Amino acid sequence: MAHPRRRTRSRPLPELHGLGLHLRPWDPSSRDDVETWLRGITDPEFQRWNTPLRPITDLATARESLRRGTRHDLEGTGASFRIADAGSGAALGHLGVNDIHPVTRLGRVGYWVLPEARGRGVATRALLLVARWALTEGGLHRLELNHALGHGASCRVAERCGFAYEGIMRGAIFEAGRHDAFRDAHLHARLATDPEPPAPVPPV
Repeated sequence: MAHPRRRTRSRPLPELHGLGLHLRPWDPSSRDDVETWLRGITDPEFQRWNTPLRPITDLATARESLRRGTRHDLEGTGASFRIADAGSGAALGHLGVNDIHPVTRLGRVGYWVLPEARGRGVATRALLLVARWALTEGGLHRLELNHALGHGASCRVAERCGFAYEGIMRGAIFEAGRHDAFRDAHLHARLATDPEPPAPVPPV
């Protein structure tokens, strides 16, 4: 049986600028990008709240993970952005729109911030930029954001970015470091028809 042909984007992902940030697609051929990706995914705070589907433990597995993300970007089923400081260009973290369904126009948001960049509103500012793009030029109608119960920082990011709390999803995500046990998650969402929240002032 022939497999259905995957949809490809009519144009590459854009670079997003604003709120003191520069967001661009990840580059699997860049050693700096691969090293940054590995550092973010193996950070203990990330691993406390997230469990990747495939283990990422070294540069080789980190590069392959970025390559998979690039394929999803080209197929139109994902949109992964490297977050950097607009002035210095220093890497700050990642924000992606995952599991994009072109028919229902739904996507799911995920993000992480490097340890040295935390406490500066990076995730909030990056999510505001990406949500604005995804719900306008990106053509999506609904963006979902879920996080493990107890992850107060992610809850605050969602609220500041206009993602309304919609309830608890029981057993929706993996327990930390396990693929055989599950935990509950908060579900937040924002629609293209929702008002855009006010933008924060970038730190000096």
